[in-house]
Amino acid sequence: MTISKRALLAAGLTGLTLSALGATRPQLLITARIHTSWAALTPPLMALYAGLLAHHLHRDARSPRLRLRLWLTFTVVFFGQLALGLLGLSQFLMTGALHLPIPALIIAGPIWRGGGLFMVILFLSTLALVGPAWCSHLCYFGALDNLAAGVGSRRDRRPTPRWTRGLILAALITLALALRGASSAWPLGLALAFGGVGIGVILTASRRRRVMTHCLSYCPIGRLATALGRLSPFRMKVDVDACTRCGLCARVCAYDALSEADLSAGRAAPDACTLCRDCEPSCPHDALRFTAWGRRGPRISATFTVLIVSLHAIFLSVARI
Repeated sequence: MTISKRALLAAGLTGLTLSALGATRPQLLITARIHTSWAALTPPLMALYAGLLAHHLHRDARSPRLRLRLWLTFTVVFFGQLALGLLGLSQFLMTGALHLPIPALIIAGPIWRGGGLFMVILFLSTLALVGPAWCSHLCYFGALDNLAAGVGSRRDRRPTPRWTRGLILAALITLALALRGASSAWPLGLALAFGGVGIGVILTASRRRRVMTHCLSYCPIGRLATALGRLSPFRMKVDVDACTRCGLCARVCAYDALSEADLSAGRAAPDACTLCRDCEPSCPHDALRFTAWGRRGPRISATFTVLIVSLHAIFLSVARI
């Protein structure tokens, strides 16, 4: 088997990043939290892991299921270390203290605390690199929503309302500002309630409709990701001349981003598409074009694969962030 260039690049990027992290802040590595001497194992092992993923992550019919498996792997590791922390192993908690794993708190938390911008910076940096792919590859709640929606043909083709996320985002920021200076009891209770409602949406609406209703209608971070994700050059375009409007791509899009209006406009819906790329293998006419700066080709696709696989491996290595 010939090792592809994207595999070598993903391995190199992952290994170098984790080596630098291990040299400066080794306490962030999961392995170092188990035993300090294990930290040196993380960069080479995760570099190998990233290289294998990048080599095998082709854009074919297997890609959507492989992406979901990788996404769920991160989710299981993330919530697994959280469970260990709650059981008394504080080294598995962020800075040794409990931080609720609710995506909306990426924004609401720093506003309420008046500081602590690490997750905000990480979120924005990821958006600059891979755009809204944060939602379809790296968000632990999104993986659960995708699992509930399933892989394959959508059952409910009614438009999923997306404007509701903007209202929820505005309400979230207003509430975080109003509660500044208050005791932690109220913010903690409201955060748990917000996360609980989100799980309820996943288990009911997303599961019933087979569309990612939580991400599209409830999650305020999803709204920010699709809006600020335009910082990234990556886009999913539609060749309107090659497209026959057969609807095969729309039936596999869990984000409801390829309606007839979107196809006619020549792009996936900018407020819904998260660059999961599950639609690409479904098009028999090669009408879906993954581009960067308006250009397409194997190098564009390979660059995105290297970036997203490397981020996956790095996030997996430091899952508590």
